[in-house]
Amino acid sequence: MIKIVKTTLILAVMSLMTTSMQAQDLLARQAPVDKKLKKVDSVELNRLIYQEMLDNPASDLYDEFDNISTHYRANNPLPDEAKIDLRGFCMPTPSRLITSNFGARWGRQHKGLDIKVYIGDTIRAAFSGKVRVVKYEAKGYGKYVVIRHYNGLETYYGHMSKQLVTENQEVRAGDPIGLGGNTGRSTGSHLHFETRLCGVALNPALMFDFRNQDVTGDFYTFRRSSYAAESAQATRLRGANASTNNGGRLETAEDDDTEMAIAAPEASFAPEVHFHKVKKGETLQTIARKHGMSIDALCKLNRIGKNIRLVPGQILKYN
Repeated sequence: MIKIVKTTLILAVMSLMTTSMQAQDLLARQAPVDKKLKKVDSVELNRLIYQEMLDNPASDLYDEFDNISTHYRANNPLPDEAKIDLRGFCMPTPSRLITSNFGARWGRQHKGLDIKVYIGDTIRAAFSGKVRVVKYEAKGYGKYVVIRHYNGLETYYGHMSKQLVTENQEVRAGDPIGLGGNTGRSTGSHLHFETRLCGVALNPALMFDFRNQDVTGDFYTFRRSSYAAESAQATRLRGANASTNNGGRLETAEDDDTEMAIAAPEASFAPEVHFHKVKKGETLQTIARKHGMSIDALCKLNRIGKNIRLVPGQILKYN
């Protein structure tokens, strides 16, 4: 009897040991499967995140993308502080000439910078992103494009003669998006360039240095508390100077009468630079006579020779 009990106990213990070993073997075999599943989940998650980024750039700041209101403001308010990645940029134009500052002008807010370009000059996307708006506004921006970027900014390009992109098109920094022009409410060919965060216009001079064809740093940190002072300083350092300010343009848009959430600094304006748009049949002599100056002075001001062949639409400075 005792021998039978011992045998039974031994069999029971061996059975338990076998079960435990089988369980360990099962876990060991299952571990690689768990790792594979985690890897698959990670790949799928990254794919979904990337797709969301493409569908709605800066989705953490904007609740939707499919909104073609020019100055669309998300339900999310402008944050008190935001770090904007400026790496991977492209200057929208190689032009270094700023003709009008950001800020107060004739009792209104000029919400961007005016950069001197000529009709047909290539305008490029400042950062990678997705085109949100392609429109024409006869009494304001003319032919313009709005791009939302992955860094949270939206950039505006106004007064172009031609748009080269369509809404919802993905673009990379440096891709051609339009041609320089003089459409809309404009007194001479130029690019009106805006940078907006959550629908609020920020001074582009805080981020872009057109004279040096560079950005101001790898990152720009917006702080609501110090923005006004920083913007004024940026205008003094990188805005229009005495010889480049024409001060004669005004952009409007569908809700341009809405006050900015942040007051722009008062801009200082120097004597204006005026431009003449060449008409069919005009010559250097007739243009110089019209503006009370000599042909030599006109050629020197525009760095051209007396034998140059003028074409209709060409822009010449005359003061």
